[in-house]
Amino acid sequence: MKQNLFLGVEAIGQAAIDGGISGVYAYPGTPSTEITEFIQDNDQATEKGIRSKWSANEKTAYEAALGMSYAGKRSMVCMKHVGLNVAADAFMNSAITGINGGLVVTVADDPSMHSSQNEQDSRYYGKFAMIPVLEPSNQQEAYDMVYHGFQLSEDLGVPVMVRITTRLAHSRSGVVRSEEQPQNQLVLPADPSQFILLPSSARKRYQSLLSKQGDFEKAAEESNYNKLTIGSDKSLGIIACGIAFNYLNENFPDESCPYTVLKLSQYPVSNALVLEMQKHCEEVLVMEEGYPVVEELVKGIFSKKIKVSGRLSGALPRSGELNADLVALALGHEEKQGPSVPDLVVNRPPALCQGCGHQDMYKALNEAVGKYSKGRVFSDIGCYTLGALPPYKSIYSCVDMGASVTMAKGAADAGLIPSLAVIGDSTFTHSGITGLLDAVNDNSNIVVVISDNESVSMTGGQESSALGKIEAICAGVGVLPEHIRTLTPMKKYHDMMVKTFEEEIAYEGVSVIVFRRECIQAAARRLRKEKKMKENPKKMAQ
Repeated sequence: MKQNLFLGVEAIGQAAIDGGISGVYAYPGTPSTEITEFIQDNDQATEKGIRSKWSANEKTAYEAALGMSYAGKRSMVCMKHVGLNVAADAFMNSAITGINGGLVVTVADDPSMHSSQNEQDSRYYGKFAMIPVLEPSNQQEAYDMVYHGFQLSEDLGVPVMVRITTRLAHSRSGVVRSEEQPQNQLVLPADPSQFILLPSSARKRYQSLLSKQGDFEKAAEESNYNKLTIGSDKSLGIIACGIAFNYLNENFPDESCPYTVLKLSQYPVSNALVLEMQKHCEEVLVMEEGYPVVEELVKGIFSKKIKVSGRLSGALPRSGELNADLVALALGHEEKQGPSVPDLVVNRPPALCQGCGHQDMYKALNEAVGKYSKGRVFSDIGCYTLGALPPYKSIYSCVDMGASVTMAKGAADAGLIPSLAVIGDSTFTHSGITGLLDAVNDNSNIVVVISDNESVSMTGGQESSALGKIEAICAGVGVLPEHIRTLTPMKKYHDMMVKTFEEEIAYEGVSVIVFRRECIQAAARRLRKEKKMKENPKKMAQ
């Protein structure tokens, strides 16, 4: 059959379309963003009427996907690993309610923190919720796991997690598609009370989840994604999880690995497979991307005579991404030395785009707060977080989505006056609104700066849920209209911006200053599209 050259994220998007989804729900977050974008731009998805607009945050996305499942349709929800923290309430409880239509939860972890605050491993969440987790080792498996994951979800009656990592998400390989599945018909659950988690019902549902654990382990034991290959050399056994199996294969390109290898790509870990492996090796090396989840687990399954090593023991690095060279070192192979990097190659730190409105906002902010001691500006997650770097050095915090407003409030409660928060438009509607409501209810002495570039710019310019709504939202939660100020961040308005900062800092209460100017990259894309439309209106209309 014809192969398609897909990124891992594209393979997942195509698999969801082919697997019969009726909707995908997500909030942009690298490295998961392109899954939803692929579906949004896919003609096949458009023809099928697949719902694919962005959600305000990961929690609302998860709950909407669960609602679609409740109605009997297949749905997928996508997020990066820290987004699962936001969706955790719904995620954990959905394991207890169970599903109706198949629900696949695709989570993209980011080891080495290429664009994230931490390296957390979502497999722990899967174990925490006690649901099946699928971890592909390549793009074909990513496709197959999502495609079949909806049926697995329906067969087992729970959400199924597909966990990928950055390297798999953003690398390409040939993928063979399967036959397109029709969308499910609308049908409500046989027992609608399963979604009512009052204590009397929740206790029954929890017992149901516990009773299914044997089925989940049996499914993993019989899964084609898990495979035990007996080797001739019993000195070592290898457990290779997900993409680590690819790194192992790179060290034995002719499939000549002499050791017993247990490929693990479906969880929970099958005790039977691990105990069978024990018969064929004297010690075990666990290769896994992320935390030492399996390494810790199998220590309680193997005989004490078998030494288990991996990330926890130091055989592999405790943090960061795995790669074929690190696996080679753990296997005792010679270290490969590539050419050294020339001295003329200098690291280039990330920087705000030339012409970005955040630049003009920070220049005015620095002048206004320059008379005070440092450490008074709390920020958030977005392009504007680069205001922590030279030449601005304006901000002093970046913890999690929405934290700027509440941290500024807490600092003001402690007596740090003035206290300011810098947050973006999309982050504000993601999780900043509730913090602003707390500040209004306490009449906190803070200035909230909403730097509105009218898109989710850091992840590629997706449409912001805040578009055209910010001032109304702020007034709606109780900020006084006279202390909701809107300005255009441009060099020619510098003095006006500084004066506005000074006036609102002097006010003893909650102020909001909205700096609104279209993202320079989004503007460039818009102008290119408008130009193409003028040059060839018929083609663009198609």
